[in-house]
Amino acid sequence: MSVSRRPRIAGFDTSVPLVVIKIGAYPLHHGGLHAIRSLGRVGVPVYAMTEGRLTPAAVSRYLTSGIVAPTSPADPDDVLLETLVDVGRRIGRPSIALPTDDEASIFVAEHGPDLEPWFIAPPVPAELPRIAASKRGLVELGRAHGAPMPAAAFPTTHRDVVEFADRAMFPIVVKNVMPWLRWTAPAVASSQLVATRDELLTLADGWAAPTNAILQEYIPSDGTNDWIYQGYFDGDSREVVGFTGVKYRSWPPGFGVATYGRAHQNPTLSALSAGFLAAVGYCGAVDMDWRYDPRDGHYKLLDFNPRVGANFSMFETDAGIDVVRAMHRDLTGRAIPAGTMIEGQGIIVEHLDLVSRVKSPRTPTPQSPRSGRTRARLSWLAWDDPLPAAAAAALSGSAAASKLGALARRNPARTP
Repeated sequence: MSVSRRPRIAGFDTSVPLVVIKIGAYPLHHGGLHAIRSLGRVGVPVYAMTEGRLTPAAVSRYLTSGIVAPTSPADPDDVLLETLVDVGRRIGRPSIALPTDDEASIFVAEHGPDLEPWFIAPPVPAELPRIAASKRGLVELGRAHGAPMPAAAFPTTHRDVVEFADRAMFPIVVKNVMPWLRWTAPAVASSQLVATRDELLTLADGWAAPTNAILQEYIPSDGTNDWIYQGYFDGDSREVVGFTGVKYRSWPPGFGVATYGRAHQNPTLSALSAGFLAAVGYCGAVDMDWRYDPRDGHYKLLDFNPRVGANFSMFETDAGIDVVRAMHRDLTGRAIPAGTMIEGQGIIVEHLDLVSRVKSPRTPTPQSPRSGRTRARLSWLAWDDPLPAAAAAALSGSAAASKLGALARRNPARTP
């Protein structure tokens, strides 16, 4: 991997910091780290809520200061509000809020007036992030504004699941209707492919009514591509920057989070995404997952994250603007330099892509142009900021050791 030589960009308002906000403990999150690097490299002060002093984000050379502020989605709203206000007070001046999870995005939108003295955020309608992040709400938005989506059912009782299973075409995908309940009342730990009727009914035996499950049509992955749209929209719901790319590998394979992807121009998908977002009145950073369905020739919307995507750094213009930089410039009243997306730029999420490649070894790795600007960057390792990679490796190793230890305790070795 070589270090890309990117244009130096003037004009950032370095008097306005950015703060990475999260609700929940997930220290192995490269999206927040890349936001720190992106703005830190152009001189903007960046703060971050961290789980501790030795997380990858906390040890980045581009972080002005890490604020240890453990949070949980189970925390009452007044506790979360007190935590965020305390973060704002410690920074001491209004800062741009950058949520890195749906829970934080929803909370910032719904508590905007209480947070205004300390945080600057896009003026998204307070109710919209919660609606868009909910699978049921997203289906309703798609139906109302013409965004094609896979067929979906929302059972509330076990009888509903049985009736669905009797008529469904398998496999199907099972997800949590409200992702923010994955911590407290999950139907599944993460998106799950269910192959048969019996498998679905066995899974549903553990669901309490009303269920938090969406049963979604599975679009076959053979002969198609998973696409990503990421962008930033201003207060008038106009696209400031918009990017499209292909998700080549994911975890779990076939329908999980991207572990390897590259930026590729797709004008059709760009227009579809921007039109939908303008129609619903969205503003701010956004991350959307689409899958092309060769059966009817439509792109189908799979997921809508009302926040910056973890892999936003695979997208950048030749003027050096990514989603986070566009957001900072817009919210500080600075012009966004015109530019064209760098074709082929990519990202590899090292610790997840390794297991994805082992699990799905037949998935090819596409060739890319032999140019430093279009090679896939790594999620953790950067030559100008090496410590986060070491911290990520230590955390990954510790997590793996814990899982192996738990497995050994459940299955003790037997001696003859």
